[in-house]
Amino acid sequence: MFHPRRTLHALLTPLVAGLALTALPAQSATAASTLTNGGFENDGSGTATPAGWSEYGDTAASYTESGGRSGGHRLSHWSSAAYKVETYQFLSGLTSGDYRLTAWVRSGGGQNAAHLALKNCGGAEQRTDLPVSDSGWIRIVVPVRVTGSQCTVSVNSDANAGNWINVDDLAFTRGTTPGVAVKGADISSLPKSEAKGGTYRTASGTAGDPVAILKSTGMNYARLKVWVNPADGYNDKAHVLALAKRIKAQGMKLLVDFHYSDAWADPGKQNKPAAWAGHGYGQLKKDVYDHTYDVLNALKAQGTTADMVQVGNEINGGMLWNEGSTGNWTQLAGLLNSGYDAVKAVSPSTVAALHLAEGGDLEGTRWWFDNAVSHGVRFDAVGLSYYGYWHGTLHDFQTTLDDTAARYGKPVFVAETAYPFRLDSEDGLENIIDVSGELVPGYPASTSGQTRWMNDVTSIVEAVPNGRGLGVFYWEATWTARAGNGWDPADPSSGNGWENQALFGYDDRALPATAWFRHR
Repeated sequence: MFHPRRTLHALLTPLVAGLALTALPAQSATAASTLTNGGFENDGSGTATPAGWSEYGDTAASYTESGGRSGGHRLSHWSSAAYKVETYQFLSGLTSGDYRLTAWVRSGGGQNAAHLALKNCGGAEQRTDLPVSDSGWIRIVVPVRVTGSQCTVSVNSDANAGNWINVDDLAFTRGTTPGVAVKGADISSLPKSEAKGGTYRTASGTAGDPVAILKSTGMNYARLKVWVNPADGYNDKAHVLALAKRIKAQGMKLLVDFHYSDAWADPGKQNKPAAWAGHGYGQLKKDVYDHTYDVLNALKAQGTTADMVQVGNEINGGMLWNEGSTGNWTQLAGLLNSGYDAVKAVSPSTVAALHLAEGGDLEGTRWWFDNAVSHGVRFDAVGLSYYGYWHGTLHDFQTTLDDTAARYGKPVFVAETAYPFRLDSEDGLENIIDVSGELVPGYPASTSGQTRWMNDVTSIVEAVPNGRGLGVFYWEATWTARAGNGWDPADPSSGNGWENQALFGYDDRALPATAWFRHR
């Protein structure tokens, strides 16, 4: 685990804790229209105030030291006592328009707050929190519209003793950052939950339509899985059609996730539907086309055309095993293109995406998509599942996401992510994540930890270069604990191992993490 160098600053006079950063002193007379010393290379190790920058608060906690991301030095915030400090630079003479601050950051976590901000720019202050990453650097962006010819670039820490951040390679440039267009969630479980008596409430406790509740929190996209002939009758064509009407009535967009199975399809299992079990490759191509076309055309006919479609779910090992496994890329490509052709036959404007798990696996993702491209697989976007407790660090995730967008020239999005707001189970089934040792360091199993996770993952998607970060889908927002709505469609007594990662709490109220839907 990385820690900043502390020898010099451990010897400094103890800092005054709790100093509120409510106002800045008079702005520096050295203000310029471009950022000065954004890489902190004009300073030596231990420089108390970096050249071109000013400080406010517990100033001894802000200093430069060796170990920059691209050069020799970086900015660090750290103290052996609790501290509040701001390192800032005032820019003036700016032309009105859109700007963005880009920075590379690391943080050990634990702070009350640690963020970059753009303030006094003529509108509302814009902030981006620093994700918790104690080793690899993470790039974040803060967009702002300047209307008053000036702007203050600010690095802030409200920290406990021993908390630290590193910041380097800041750049303040003209240009827009589009933000994330997709702020969505999978709500496939909802019809069955409601049939089993499930209720959903606003944060204040008022019972209501969960689709409308989620829309009111800022959600703008819903994801629905479709199975071919599921044992319990849910997540089939009829239920997808009915729920799609509710989604579109709320003004939200729709992603349809084809599993091409009667139950869960994921990296560990891609079982053919029972009705297709004896079919060879040629017939399976027709099955994929017909099934995809049938569901999507029915959606279009009722006025709820799918806006995005996943041709397969977490298909790291292929789909429709064994004919469509990655052991036979020619056949897998044929099956995937059959699905793509069906999507476009129904609606040429619908985005056809391919979806892998292991969102932090750079080499595995490259291997898969290099093979797909070399075999002529057609696709419009790439979705990755990223669960931080399984799929590598946030740095790994950003590296994979950025590389995928650049290497294949396609938009990328998080097809699935989640985080627990508590560890105990509401039903009789042990939760998938239920002990603190399974958590991502810096993100507790709490409502604040869940919220922080979603905001930080979304910030990484927002920072994908060239505006190729589409957005994020939460999984699975409405899967609360209801008897009979378990993980196994063939077993009514099976429990739900994910209710502690829903976006509704054990009291059925919308959780604070729904605030991430309002992410810039």
